[in-house]
Amino acid sequence: MNDLNQLIDSTAFSDLDRHFARFIELQAGGNRPLVALAAALTSRTRTEGHICLNLESLAGTVFPDNQAEGVEQVQLPDLSAWTQDLVTSSVVGSPGQFSPLVMDAHHRLYLHRYWQYEQTLAAEILKRSNEAVDESSDEVLRRKLEDLFPDASSGAVNLQLVAAFAAARGKLCVISGGPGTGKTHTLVLILALLLDLDPARKLRIAVAAPTGKAATRIQDSIRNIKDRLACREEIKAQLPENATTIHRLLGYLPDSAGFRHHADNLLPFDVVAVDEASMVDLALMAKLFQAIPPAARVILLGDKDQLASVEAGAVLGDVCAAASGGNYSKSFRQHFEKLTGQKLPVNPDVQRTSLPGDRVVQLKKNYRFGEHSAIFRLSTAINEGRAEDGLSILRSAAGDVKSDLVSAVLPGRAKLKEILKDKVVAGFSEFFKAADPLQAIAAMSRFRVLCALRQGPYGVAGLNGLIEEILEAAGLINCQSPWYSHRPIMVTRNDYQLKLFNGDNGVILIDHATGESRAFFSGPDNSLRQILPLRLPEHETAFAMTVHKSQGSEFDRVLLVLPDRESPVLTRELLYTGITRARKSIELWSDAEIFTAAVRRKISRQSGLQEILQAGSARRFTIPT
Repeated sequence: MNDLNQLIDSTAFSDLDRHFARFIELQAGGNRPLVALAAALTSRTRTEGHICLNLESLAGTVFPDNQAEGVEQVQLPDLSAWTQDLVTSSVVGSPGQFSPLVMDAHHRLYLHRYWQYEQTLAAEILKRSNEAVDESSDEVLRRKLEDLFPDASSGAVNLQLVAAFAAARGKLCVISGGPGTGKTHTLVLILALLLDLDPARKLRIAVAAPTGKAATRIQDSIRNIKDRLACREEIKAQLPENATTIHRLLGYLPDSAGFRHHADNLLPFDVVAVDEASMVDLALMAKLFQAIPPAARVILLGDKDQLASVEAGAVLGDVCAAASGGNYSKSFRQHFEKLTGQKLPVNPDVQRTSLPGDRVVQLKKNYRFGEHSAIFRLSTAINEGRAEDGLSILRSAAGDVKSDLVSAVLPGRAKLKEILKDKVVAGFSEFFKAADPLQAIAAMSRFRVLCALRQGPYGVAGLNGLIEEILEAAGLINCQSPWYSHRPIMVTRNDYQLKLFNGDNGVILIDHATGESRAFFSGPDNSLRQILPLRLPEHETAFAMTVHKSQGSEFDRVLLVLPDRESPVLTRELLYTGITRARKSIELWSDAEIFTAAVRRKISRQSGLQEILQAGSARRFTIPT
């Protein structure tokens, strides 16, 4: 037991983990090292993105699995002894009991709050999944679908049409697909369909995203797409013009984990659409679903194969996995064929679950990259874990000047600055030629350097420093002041007073009227906001940014730099996300061994959501405000 106490007090755990463990042990009566260890591990796994601690997979193993400096590895207790000690304590309860920790029948250990979030979200999803709201006649729906999809009767099944049909037929529709598969275009078609099915009602529609930049991007995309729609002008006029962040939609309350809108003060909308749903963590998604009126439709869009949320959970991935996407019910297939003439495939090998496959549509056709695109082939190989095929594609791309993918061996540290020079001077050329702030902000989407890590010579901190040195030597910037002209910045902390949010991008420029530096940010309808630099919330230079921070953004050209050594951060999902940030071309710097290890390392977040949705039983709670 002394070994366990030494482990709990070691640097294997954070201060928060240790204090929580000792507090829980004290509540259990003291001198309960197995309870304290379970509490420390549960706290630690939550900060790593897991919803729960899977005792079955951890019991009897050695921890830490990689021996950290100054931390003695310890063999953890076997499952029987551990769980017996936990269930006899006053601090661990069964599902439904009010206790700090909850252990379910599968020996998953939760912080009570996260068990409640998971149950509540599952209950909301199951309720919406099994309720139909098709209020139109078949003939009206058939005609409206035909108007929006005039060419759908020929060729392969149009999955955008399937998504529109699913959204019209039920209260929940989840649309997953990689960049370029038309998720936003599908959303606009769905909203136009819903408006046209009941034009007199004038549906109240909200479009939201996890970050400000993601909200701005989908807002601009909707405005561009709706002008090309084959529908009446009065329908186009009712399509939403603006998007917001989920926090702003719910009504952020300063110094509170709650929101203005909740189960007892519902949102005033008939349709709520959420883009970049893969970035939404469990807690926020549970609060969002509980604030949406029971009669409203919910549409989630995202890429289930991208990096999951920074906070705990992988909600979109769990929902897609639980629904066995593509395994449509018999009634759904028959109704769809009756209205469209298209036959949906039957997959007898997929097990039926309580969450209908009708609710999840996986878009597959890529409208941005053809099948011969190296970016498309590489991202597919990475997504499927085919490391050798990925290396083969990289080797071919190394000598193909016409390819949208350029591959290069990672430069050594001594030559990094020299090789980086031409890339960044050329890449940011349009940015430095921009005549006004809006042009400068727009030019920042032409090129960006992406990194896997924050620290180190190949991380964001090191590369931003090198890039500044290169650009200053080229006479493009003057770094004597932190507020130098043409410094791109990214906000890293929400400031609700200034309405600046984590992930918002701006640029420091000289105000020619005053000769002083200003931070400029773009707003709705190409409006421009300028803020004194000293008033800015926490922020960082953004010539280079992490792949995590790039989610919700896309760039014409990307330089993706992997580090020179392995890291747990290097995963299949990170590579896939980084490569698919490129709209036109990407250059990847990596070593073969590092690339291969990353493709073979897949993120697996511990959660019970998928199993709960498959089983079809969850308890609904009112989340405290």
